[in-house]
Amino acid sequence: MTTVKQVWPGGALLGEGTVWIEEEQALYWVDIKGKLVHRYHPESGDQKSWPMPEEIGCLIPREKGGFIAGLQSGLAFIDLDTGDIDKLDFPENDIPGNRINDGKADPAGRIWLGTMDNAEREKTGALYRIDADLSCHQMDKNYAITNGPAFSPDGTILYHTDTLKKIIYAFDLDEDGNINNKREHIRIADDAGYPDGMNTDAEGFLWVGHYNGWRITRFAPDGSIDRVIEMPVGACTNIAFGGPDLETLYVSTAAKQLDAEALARQPLAGALFEVHVGVKGMLPGRFAG
Repeated sequence: MTTVKQVWPGGALLGEGTVWIEEEQALYWVDIKGKLVHRYHPESGDQKSWPMPEEIGCLIPREKGGFIAGLQSGLAFIDLDTGDIDKLDFPENDIPGNRINDGKADPAGRIWLGTMDNAEREKTGALYRIDADLSCHQMDKNYAITNGPAFSPDGTILYHTDTLKKIIYAFDLDEDGNINNKREHIRIADDAGYPDGMNTDAEGFLWVGHYNGWRITRFAPDGSIDRVIEMPVGACTNIAFGGPDLETLYVSTAAKQLDAEALARQPLAGALFEVHVGVKGMLPGRFAG
């Protein structure tokens, strides 16, 4: 039986951006609406938080140390030790209603991230690739809420999600960072909520958090359902593999828009959870810039 354990009450309005930093043996995650970065050390149980000047959608480690973050106003280099924030102000500083949501670095050190309408209605969001030289390339568009991305273990497939359509797309990804052959890979059932953050394991299976679906699903490379893990909260927003053996799944959740009655039904909403899944994950990519 799979055990789901709360490790940080959190109370996050919109937990997201889970990423495991191996040399620290620590899990970082963000609260987008709470404008916070969190760090959790599983061995010691230590918890630390840093306030951010604006909403923060993702936190991506850099090869040279520190992080690059997706803030509401654009990308920024962040040094949590010093508090330094060096804003880059792209992409989309010309669309004030948008913000950066989910993002990761691929095995080649490029960033892939999605933008979205912060009101979650208009299809003003897009998928971008950020190269090591900080050049920014729009790769796909017409999303209201973007999520993912994730990559196959060999780096030849990019997965990206249109949350409101309940579709996870797959793209062929070449060594130069070009994508083609966009195709519907997974369509989430009507009674299973919305596809949110996701990650791949070392076997190439895709783990997906369901917003308002009360579950995490492991999908086989062909898109079929391999395993479903029921969760004690409705909104499972992002997942990352961590721990010494990379066999622990860390799951962020959200309490956004829950009234008192709804919170009474799911008092752990907004917490960080760990689930030992017995499957090895992969270390996150690091931005080469």
